[in-house]
Amino acid sequence: MSRFALLGHPLGHSLSPVIHHAAYDALGLAHRYELLDCPDRPAVETALLRLERGEYAGYNVTVPHKQLALSLADIADPLARQAGAANVLALQAGKVHAFNTDILALLSELGDVGRGAAVILGNGGAALGAATALAELGFERVYVCARRHTGPPEGWRGSDTFRDLDVTLLEWRPGAWQSFVSDVTLVLQATSAGMLGAGPGESVSDIVPWQELPANCVAYDVVYNPEETPFLARARDRKLDARGGLGMLVGQAAAALELWLDVDAPRAAMLDAARQALGARHG
Repeated sequence: MSRFALLGHPLGHSLSPVIHHAAYDALGLAHRYELLDCPDRPAVETALLRLERGEYAGYNVTVPHKQLALSLADIADPLARQAGAANVLALQAGKVHAFNTDILALLSELGDVGRGAAVILGNGGAALGAATALAELGFERVYVCARRHTGPPEGWRGSDTFRDLDVTLLEWRPGAWQSFVSDVTLVLQATSAGMLGAGPGESVSDIVPWQELPANCVAYDVVYNPEETPFLARARDRKLDARGGLGMLVGQAAAALELWLDVDAPRAAMLDAARQALGARHG
C-alpha cells in the first residue's frame, strides 16, 4: 500500500481523493490518497521532506504552489521547466522529479479548437501550463491578461516566462482586445475565480468582450466545481462552445497516476466518479 496526496491551500473543494480512489478500486490496488493542506512555503517544504523519507509515493500540487513546487524539485521534466510550474512530484532514484500533467490534459481537451488567437485569463501556475499547451498546439497568437496587470507589463510576475513562450501580455482594461478580438478562437479562464470556496467569478468574466467574439470561439474554464461558473454562463448566453474543467482535472490525474504507477489509468471510471461526486455535492 502506497500513499499519495494533494498539496495546496485551500483544499476543501477538491475531488482528487474521489478520482484517485476510483482508479485504485478499478485497478485492484489498496493505495491511499490524502489532502495535505499547505498554507505556506514551510508547509510545502515539510511535505517534500516526507516524500523524500518515503512516507508518500507522490504528490499532486494545486494553487497556489505550482511554481514553488517546480523550484523545490531536484529535476524538472522539460514541459514543467518550459511552463515554469509543476503539478506533479514523484520520487525517482532518490530525487524529487517535477512534472506538469495539466499541459498533457489540455493538449487533449483543446485539440479540436481552431488555431487562431487565444487569450488566457490569469498569470499563475495554471496560466503558465496553459500557455505552454497552446504553444505546443500551434496557436497563431497567445495573449495573457491578469487582474493585477492594470499598467504596463514591465515587471509583471512571471512576465519573463510568458515572453519566453512567445506570449503577448495585455493590460486588464476594457478595449485591450480590440485589435484582434475577431480572430480569437479560444478564451481560457485560468484563475480560481468562480470556484467553490474562492472569489466570485464576475470580476474575471466581465473583462471579456463577449459580444465581439466570433461564433466559433471556445470558452474554457479550468474551474470544475461548480460545473456552471459565471464565465461559462456568459459564454452560453453568447451561444459559444463553453467547456468546464472536469475533463482537464481527470486528465491530469490520470497522467499523474500513470507516472507514479506505470499503469494505464482507468479514465472512464475516474471521470464517472468525479461526475457522481459533483452531482452529490450539488444535489
